[in-house]
Amino acid sequence: MKLTKLAALTLAASVVALSAGAQERVLRIAPAAPPAHPANGVLYTNFAQYLPEESNGRLGTTMLGPEVVNLGQMKDALQSQVAEVGNFLPLYFPAELPHMSLAGELSLTSGNSQAAAAAMTQWIVECAPCQQELHNFGFVYLGSGASDVYEILSTRPVHSVADLQGLRLRSGGSPWARFAEHFGAVPAQISVNDTFEAISQGVVDGSMASIADLISFRLVDVIHNVTFLPLGLYQATSNFMTSGVTWSELSVDDRAAMARAANRANADFTDRWGRSMPQEAEAAAQAAGIELYHADADFVNAVTEFIATEPATAAAIGVERYGIADAADRVARFQELYAHWQSVAESVNSDPVQMAQHVYDEVWSHVDFSTYGQ
Repeated sequence: MKLTKLAALTLAASVVALSAGAQERVLRIAPAAPPAHPANGVLYTNFAQYLPEESNGRLGTTMLGPEVVNLGQMKDALQSQVAEVGNFLPLYFPAELPHMSLAGELSLTSGNSQAAAAAMTQWIVECAPCQQELHNFGFVYLGSGASDVYEILSTRPVHSVADLQGLRLRSGGSPWARFAEHFGAVPAQISVNDTFEAISQGVVDGSMASIADLISFRLVDVIHNVTFLPLGLYQATSNFMTSGVTWSELSVDDRAAMARAANRANADFTDRWGRSMPQEAEAAAQAAGIELYHADADFVNAVTEFIATEPATAAAIGVERYGIADAADRVARFQELYAHWQSVAESVNSDPVQMAQHVYDEVWSHVDFSTYGQ
């Protein structure tokens, strides 16, 4: 179904929501993920709870399911205002969002979920070229989240570098494609929503992904092996990308309320995606008889040595592919922010409530919402 045909349906849904509640404004929000995924079950569900609280009841939401707006449609959905707030992945548009994508190129170097989410949030909020890219799209950024450390989910055992040879693996972006190619595997750029079908039909042998995908996308039914390796995590997110048209119509107080609600939900989401859900997925894997293999020292060392080259690679890509002359400095800044937030996360044991407060104090409390996103 085309987005133009969906507009009337979603507008009708918003009218129903308005009549059902006392809010002055009901926003159409789109998690672009199935109910089992934390982007739906925690990120957007919690945001829908927090927004009325933070706005003193002025703002409410109505949720559009992934059958209405999926990840691939999100850019068009936001620009047409079929959705007013949506789960947006910058790596889907690297040519148009090069500065935002640059931090995504560093995904293999991160290992702490809350630190990566906070670093990404501060980096984009303070990055003038990032903000200009978003302005050109007509979007407003309200923070990021992050997954747990990625693993190899496969249909056959991966116990060594040699086992990667010729293995066809779904890749969530260029960092994992580089990893796969370096070790002789074959990366496949497949939407995460299509992973189950691709594996079940033998198009790929597995995926480089969060173990939580065993639950979120039912991969527990097609995967036979999980190999734990330090494969970074997914940090190139914009969890609550907001239509600039919608943003311009909100008061300064309501914009600040949006940011506060999003900030709380981002931390909850990262805790769910990065900590509790992987634990549940591991238990589900054990119950399903899936082999859980912790890579030995030689395998881990080989991967770690490769990842050590990634900052220089990202900087070079920033210059050569994205045309960012000061890419090395921007890479260094992200690494500096990540180190800071890793220290903060470790000091509070990655508690989501405390992390949200720290991010608010250090980032959002300094934002002037009369001009931000304009």
